[in-house]
Amino acid sequence: MALDPIGAIQGAGNGLGVQGVSGTGYAGGTGNATGTAGAAGGNGFATALTGAVDNLQSLQSTSNQLAVSAVTGNLDDIHKATIAATRAQITLELVATVRNKGVDAFNEIMRMQA
Repeated sequence: MALDPIGAIQGAGNGLGVQGVSGTGYAGGTGNATGTAGAAGGNGFATALTGAVDNLQSLQSTSNQLAVSAVTGNLDDIHKATIAATRAQITLELVATVRNKGVDAFNEIMRMQA
């Protein structure tokens, strides 16, 4: 299971701002693409997802501040607000997808044990 595309997102000039997710390997939080560190760490996925949610909240807060500045006329460059809103939206979609895939994987493991 390769997670290289997620690392590529982070490496692209911090394009999405998903600092808490990428490069952790999701499974163990060590950048291990094989996922073997997750068994040893135990809560690497939860830690990575928590960091991603914290970063998402920061991006949404920045987006909201820039949107208010744009509406009140205090923002000279409207592109900053648009980029911040898009960045927050894409990060939300990414975090939700990762969470959903994690839940699906957990449910599949539970089905195998039954």
